[in-house]
Amino acid sequence: MVLVLIGLGLALTACSPTLSRFERTLATNDSATAALQQWCATRGIAAPAVVQAESDRSEREAASPAIRTALGVGPEEPLAYRHVRLRCGDAVLSDAKNWYVPARLTPAMNTTLETTRTPFGTVVRPLGFHRERLESRRGRAAECPAGTVLSHKAVLRLSDGRGISFVTECYTRANLAKGTS
Repeated sequence: MVLVLIGLGLALTACSPTLSRFERTLATNDSATAALQQWCATRGIAAPAVVQAESDRSEREAASPAIRTALGVGPEEPLAYRHVRLRCGDAVLSDAKNWYVPARLTPAMNTTLETTRTPFGTVVRPLGFHRERLESRRGRAAECPAGTVLSHKAVLRLSDGRGISFVTECYTRANLAKGTS
C-alpha cells in the first residue's frame, strides 16, 4: 500500500507541468466544456476534439442548503440535477455533478439538457455566464471518484450576478495523457 501511494505521488509530481498547464486552461475559460474541448485538441486526446456529456439520468441528489445559498434560491425553488461524465472520444475527462436553476434558462435550453448529450456549458453559452470558482484543489475531493487529479467547485453566474448552476467537477487522469500531438 505504501509503495502504491509513493508511486501515485511520484506520478503526480512527474505530471506537475502538464497538470499546471491543464489548470491554466481551465482558469482562462468560464466554461469547463470549452476548456476541455480546447485541452482535448491541444493534447491530441481525440480527433475530432468534441466533448459530449454522458448523463446518469437515474441518479438524483438533493441540493444542500449551501448549494441553494450559493445559487441564491430558497428551499422551495425547483432545481434540476445532472450527473455527467464529459468525454472527448473514448476518454472520460471529467465527472461532474450540476445543480441548476431551470427558471433562469430558456425552455429550449431545459429541453436540450433533459434530452441530449450536449454539455451544460455549451447549452447555456448564449446566456454569457461567468464562472465563480469556489474551490480548486489538486487531487481528489471527498465527493470525487478515485483517479481524480483535480477537483473544482464553482457557481456559474449571469451578468446580473444570479447563479444558474452549482457544479462539482472531478477531472480525471485522462487529462494528463498525451495523445497524438
